[in-house]
Amino acid sequence: MNILFCLTPKEKVAHIYSDSTIRQALEKMQVYRYSAIPVLDREGAYVGTISEGDLLWFIKEMKLDFEKTEQMGILEVPRNKTNTSVMITANMEDIIDISTQQNFVPVVDDYGSFIGIITRKDIFNYMVDQMNIKEQIALEES
Repeated sequence: MNILFCLTPKEKVAHIYSDSTIRQALEKMQVYRYSAIPVLDREGAYVGTISEGDLLWFIKEMKLDFEKTEQMGILEVPRNKTNTSVMITANMEDIIDISTQQNFVPVVDDYGSFIGIITRKDIFNYMVDQMNIKEQIALEES
């Protein structure tokens, strides 16, 4: 199944821009209650994902107070891991393994522009639906 059926579009996804500050990222995560959010450049290309852990470890290591988070850019924060994005043409089967390593799978178009995400919940629901379909077929055949 094509991932477009489960895509949460960019307009409904909280994200930050690569020129945002650490404070802006923290505030956006707090408002939306997300533990990780996509980072985009101003042209809309997917740059990466920043997590609460990335921010907290950086703040701890740099001994930052809240005022300093207003002055430091989000790109200064090293990422603990690289979140893999997929092309819009991917299938659900292609992203199941990826979803075991990250909260969501960013989806990009042919130009690398961010168009949305597929959440773990979406993938889980897809897998449950597939199991139910197989059970139904097995019942009908017996």
